[in-house]
Amino acid sequence: MLGRTMPVWYVASLLLTAALTIATWGTSAAVTAGIATALLVISVVMSATLLVPINNRTATWTADDHPPDWRDVYRRWDRLHYVRVTVLVGAFVLVLAAATAV
Repeated sequence: MLGRTMPVWYVASLLLTAALTIATWGTSAAVTAGIATALLVISVVMSATLLVPINNRTATWTADDHPPDWRDVYRRWDRLHYVRVTVLVGAFVLVLAAATAV
């Protein structure tokens, strides 16, 4: 279920943050909102190019049929996920700062 809702949520968040950047253009809040927009773009690119391929690969595994390096693959996904979450938290903190600075 999350695989279907996350793209919608990511795109909606990106569009709303870009709209905030445009709405605050010419103010100091626009810079903050613009950085938040860039961070959200980074998170979308990370998800599509790094995390989704790992998810697609692991979705085919079973308890009896998995590669010998499966632990390394899961650790890599975890590390990338932590980076993505950090980027997302940073973006939303900046959105909050931009929205309250207006």
